[in-house]
Amino acid sequence: MRQRARHRGDFEPHIEPRLAGPARAPRKPASPHAERRGGPPQSRPATLLPALAADGAYQPLHLSPAQAEDHDGRYEFWDRATETAYMVREPSPGHELPSQKLAALAERIAAVRGKPIRCYGAMGLALRGKDGGLVRIMQADQALYLHPERVDLAGQKAMVVGEHDFPDVVLEVDRTTDVRHHKLTIYGAWGFPEVWVDVPDEAPRPRAPRGATIYVLQGDAYETAEESRAFPGWTTAEIHAALNEEWLSARTVATLERLGALLGKRAGTRPEDDPLLRSQRRQARREVEMEELGRRARLVRHLLIVRGLTVSERFPMNVPSFAAAAMEDLADAAARCQGEADFAARLAR
Repeated sequence: MRQRARHRGDFEPHIEPRLAGPARAPRKPASPHAERRGGPPQSRPATLLPALAADGAYQPLHLSPAQAEDHDGRYEFWDRATETAYMVREPSPGHELPSQKLAALAERIAAVRGKPIRCYGAMGLALRGKDGGLVRIMQADQALYLHPERVDLAGQKAMVVGEHDFPDVVLEVDRTTDVRHHKLTIYGAWGFPEVWVDVPDEAPRPRAPRGATIYVLQGDAYETAEESRAFPGWTTAEIHAALNEEWLSARTVATLERLGALLGKRAGTRPEDDPLLRSQRRQARREVEMEELGRRARLVRHLLIVRGLTVSERFPMNVPSFAAAAMEDLADAAARCQGEADFAARLAR
């Protein structure tokens, strides 16, 4: 499927998809920041507004520009021309759960990679005019940055097109809605590089087939892809399964580890660079060492006992050089000693 979206703000309310081949390799940008931020789109009237107004899945709400700036509630889209925001009529935990799961999945990938991934949730994605005022604003279900050090949104009310880097991935959950004919048009016009749309398995009245779809921007149009560009090798089937599993399956865990290792190799980082994994691995190594020490202690005690020698409760863990001794030295001392004191003396020698 090829999803047409005219670049830089020329919006169309309904898009006729047509078949296309696999997504082509992305063009190399002249400037990395130019590719991630894009130029400011033209401020034209959003012709998709009648389509949004007519779509029964959305409920309109009047918000002045000042109210839109300060609004803390959740809405899908707001436009200054009509001062109208559009909200999903049937918000539910089922709508919010996949976006929260994506944040949790990204955190696990980041730990294996050894470098943070930042998820901003349903933050504002805004277009401002020359006067600095809001022209339009959208809210994705999840916005994800693979390289948070490249963008500083501290204290910002929204990510602003043309001022801030785009998220590497935005997620839209179509439980009762269909973003393909509405918000996806704007994402393409503004230049967002990758959009995931997931229709949950439990969607009560899905308007698209259940599953995940990945849209990657190629020139001025989105093309569907079988795997993510931001997370190479993560397929639509794997993404949908991970977002809809009640508990993470072994297959999903293996996928997350594979993605983390690949991204870490590219970034020159590893799991030990993550503070939590570093601590857990240190603890795991310590547990293995203690298990091995206990196995050696049981062997030494057994050798002395079968030789008819008496051993105390703490022996041989109370011998200072026991933990550092080689296994061959332990066996030799246990076979030749005349008791605990002689065993300690032989190890010391």
